Amino acid sequence: MTSTIGWELYRSFLGVMKEGSLSGAARALGVAQPTVGRHVGALEKALGLPLFTRSQTGLAPTEAAQSLRGHVEAMESTASALERTAASQGVGVRGVVRVSASEVVAVEVLAPIVARLRESHPALTVELVASNRLQDLLRREADVAVRMTRPRQELLVARRIGHVDVGLHAHPRYLAVHGVPRNSSELAGHSLIGFDQESAFIRSAMKSVPGLRRDSFSIRTDSDLAQLALIRAGAGIGFCQVAIARREGLVRVLPRQFTLALDTWITMHEDLRNSPRCRVTFDALVEGMQRHIAAPLK
Repeated sequence: MTSTIGWELYRSFLGVMKEGSLSGAARALGVAQPTVGRHVGALEKALGLPLFTRSQTGLAPTEAAQSLRGHVEAMESTASALERTAASQGVGVRGVVRVSASEVVAVEVLAPIVARLRESHPALTVELVASNRLQDLLRREADVAVRMTRPRQELLVARRIGHVDVGLHAHPRYLAVHGVPRNSSELAGHSLIGFDQESAFIRSAMKSVPGLRRDSFSIRTDSDLAQLALIRAGAGIGFCQVAIARREGLVRVLPRQFTLALDTWITMHEDLRNSPRCRVTFDALVEGMQRHIAAPLK
């Protein structure tokens, strides 16, 4: 095995892992398909391992390929972090900063924060990752993150914002037709909007709302944005951040019985503490999220 395997070979390998074919990887990477094939072949030769077998649906990764994937994804994150750091060199706040947040926070809360940030620092490029998967800050998958759980990793700079309150809400149009439930028993007769597949986060969160489980929901989706859209459309009663519901004119239902308080933090790797691009972004997220939580009822 050679110790001088180029990153481009691993990059093409990861592209095939993600896309399932040479042609898909070539499109995603913006290179020619034969180039991807040569890279994968060269990597297999350098490692002395078969990485893919052909199947009816494309290229199937071998056990060796599966075991390598996590390491290569870490390499990809490091390479992206290096590019962002290099692009930020110079005078003033400039370069690329990668921000991670949940779907709803990224779309419904961070958009105006990012807009104000860009107005103040036009040389700053913001990559906004809207995902409910926690981006790994230690592996530099993101530079700054908004998290709804207390960070447990060391080597992170973290600022607690406070609690983001979540409760059951419905559109006034829905309640005008179906009535407002006065207790948990009456709630069971309504159209409830909730999750489909249970995750560790959902299992933890649902401990605060006893009586509601997957079977309770007549409309199920694992997309938080889809749940919010359904509530807005008057499809039923579902969970929504209180601050967003206030802004949208949604009505809170049974606030004493059903409430979640999500501990909210802004975090980044401590190595980025002195990075101008990350520091101003961190501060902007802290200020913007505090404003969001404290938003008064209109």
